[in-house]
Amino acid sequence: MGLTAGVLAVDAGNSKTDVAVVTHDGEVLATVRGGGFQPPAVGVPAAVDALAGTVAAALTAAGASGVAHVSACLANADLPVEEERLTAALAARGWGDTVEVRNDTFALLRAGVTEPRGVAVVCGAGINCVGMRPDGRTARFPALGRVSGDWGGGWALAEEALWHAARAEDGRGPATALAGTLPAHFGLPDMPALIEALHLERLAPLRRHELAPVLFATAAGGDPVAGAIVDRQADEVASMAVVALTRLDLLAEETPVLLGGSVLAARHPRLDDRVRALLAEHAPKAVPRVVTAAPVLGAALLGLDHLTAPPSAQARLRAHYERG
Repeated sequence: MGLTAGVLAVDAGNSKTDVAVVTHDGEVLATVRGGGFQPPAVGVPAAVDALAGTVAAALTAAGASGVAHVSACLANADLPVEEERLTAALAARGWGDTVEVRNDTFALLRAGVTEPRGVAVVCGAGINCVGMRPDGRTARFPALGRVSGDWGGGWALAEEALWHAARAEDGRGPATALAGTLPAHFGLPDMPALIEALHLERLAPLRRHELAPVLFATAAGGDPVAGAIVDRQADEVASMAVVALTRLDLLAEETPVLLGGSVLAARHPRLDDRVRALLAEHAPKAVPRVVTAAPVLGAALLGLDHLTAPPSAQARLRAHYERG
């Protein structure tokens, strides 16, 4: 039998999973990376089965038979009922004495702050926002797409760019350079060729994600239609942050607003500048900052919070990831 470690930290996204085994005093015993975590696509049992392989590898590498607490920040844990189901599924594996499941956006937030206090907006493939206070209060959104009022992220930006480019091509919409830059990215002559390639899947559907950077480059070149799409994304990011701050009664206090995900981490000047200007106008005490720290650090810190670990343990853990 191996030792019982402090925290099993899990940051499981759609495309990859990071697992860390951490002692009560913040020493990282092992880290392992695995595949994506997608319960909507494969079902909860199969998704947890896949996660179990990564966890087993991490526990073996750490020489641990189990942990005191499992802190899992998981993609697709968007509703409380989903968190409850996933908590039960992970608890049944017997990895730890206690289990807490949160949406993976909480990992980014906790990775970027020295205490569990602030708001995080993640804009990657999609968009989400969460906030927390040390007293346990949280603010969050369902983040289920248009059905829950969301707009944005790389997929939505690509779809919007394609929509405008198609309408510009056939005359239903205003002219935009997107009608040339989008097909050119794939070596195609025009929008009809790109539409056909996407429809017939000569271009894999997932390649639409490649068009978000093309949109930003076209906007930076001065195209007004592309610029309006970027501005709308900034408006959505700022709106979510301000609402979360309001729900948590943090508008009157200096509060970190963490920005993460591939779209925001890229620091596109027009997007970044507009988000900061809107926050300065509507939440002047907000302190926006782009976070690039590994989200699994946040999951581990949340675990140490649960164990009421001393500040020295959190500092030791953070130092490990900052060195890496």
